[in-house]
Amino acid sequence: MSATPLLETVGLSRTFPGVRALDRVDFRLFPGEIHTLMGQNGAGKSTLINVLTGVHEPEAGEIRLAGRSVRFSTPQEAEAAGIQTLYQEVNLCPNLSVAENIFAGRQPRKRGLIDWKTIHRRAAEALAQLNLSLDVTQSLDTYPIAMQQMVAIARAVSVDARILILDEPTSSLDEGEVARLFEVLRKLKASGIAILFVTHFLEQTYAISDRITVMRNGEREGEYLAADLPVQTLVAKMVGLQNAGERLTQAEAPRHDEAAASTQEPYLAAQGVARRGVLNPLDLEVQPGQILGLAGLLGSGRTETARLLFGADKADAGAVRIDGKTVKLSSPRDAVKHGMAYCPEDRKKEGIVADLSIRENIVLALQAQLGWWRMISRARQRELANQYIAQLGIKARDAEQPIGLLSGGNQQKVLLARWLATEPRLLILDEPTRGIDVAAKFEIMDRVRALCAKGLGILFISSEISEVVRVSDRIAVLRDRRKVAELAGASRSEHEVYNLIAGDRR
Repeated sequence: MSATPLLETVGLSRTFPGVRALDRVDFRLFPGEIHTLMGQNGAGKSTLINVLTGVHEPEAGEIRLAGRSVRFSTPQEAEAAGIQTLYQEVNLCPNLSVAENIFAGRQPRKRGLIDWKTIHRRAAEALAQLNLSLDVTQSLDTYPIAMQQMVAIARAVSVDARILILDEPTSSLDEGEVARLFEVLRKLKASGIAILFVTHFLEQTYAISDRITVMRNGEREGEYLAADLPVQTLVAKMVGLQNAGERLTQAEAPRHDEAAASTQEPYLAAQGVARRGVLNPLDLEVQPGQILGLAGLLGSGRTETARLLFGADKADAGAVRIDGKTVKLSSPRDAVKHGMAYCPEDRKKEGIVADLSIRENIVLALQAQLGWWRMISRARQRELANQYIAQLGIKARDAEQPIGLLSGGNQQKVLLARWLATEPRLLILDEPTRGIDVAAKFEIMDRVRALCAKGLGILFISSEISEVVRVSDRIAVLRDRRKVAELAGASRSEHEVYNLIAGDRR
């Protein structure tokens, strides 16, 4: 490996309204290496890539390419300099052929006309460099996502890319497809191409990486040789634990299990529930009056589990039983009919309707449950809204205030109220305290525990492991799209959860 970085940043900074996305970040990428960028959601990974590739311009700092200071104003300028980026969603034209995608915008011509014979031959040659043989005349959308990723890589190689950036390229691939992608990446690495790889999967990180840079809260936490960075230490650095080695290996004093295991029939039991390329077969049980926490890093399968159980995504394997009877959850409507409710992770996009009032947001789910031909009277709407404003301590002028004007914590309470109005038996909470202040976090979770004490079953998801441990009766630990353990009683401790996430099975 060269001693001189091919791509380097020095003191790179970038802010957005209210957020310092990058704070004096130093980064190095060498030719002939695979360098993985790791960090939790909001760590700054995507912003760094966007600055490197001309999507955003830096506010401070310097980008050096082959030792020369550069600044890209557009992605096209970065591509012209030899930087190719492949995103999680393949950025090609599915209705065009494989060959057309590889040579889009630079088709060879003969006597003023497109030379299709040459295009097809050169496209096949570009794929052959990656040990791939495809019918290049076939439409791209006739091939699976894994092959579309390979076509995107072939396009990058055919334009003599010096740097290849892959942003979550394996999120929709199964294990066999990932293995094939990694074979291609190792071949490109051997040819001298520098590869920047972004993933949330720990096993993939150690399977492919030469070097790892860890980011946290917009800052570079550190740069490490993969061989010198134990997985437990990597996890600790990503989440910000101090005294990482001690915190992850020392045993803690046993703690009292405040919620004894329930002996009654579980409300919901999932057996072997899975979706190809999204979640491996998983078993879960949610008891009435208990909180089951889902713990894991971003990309471990937490939200995917919630969406499959709620019917927002369709499982292609396994079965779900409610009250001991197998049910089919083909849509959220089916889930709601069976007494389920779901507060999604992204409350701005998938939760609140910002232009509607608090009252209108609260009654949405109940009205949908009743059907639009059985309209809830305005008086009943006001009664429900005022009831939950008081019960959940929603701070607002009145029920007619637009929800978009509330703080994040109060918006989250309105979403809780929306689903509580349907009188659910199971409440799925995906990151219910993200982006709200500490006081609001404790207030919301205390109210959730009070509801649980009345018999409501809760599936609780949070990236803050300490919060999961604090509120949960049992904890299912996920890693790389599969459940690796379930903890209860004295084993329900923060250090044990981190060890399991890191792959320590002791």
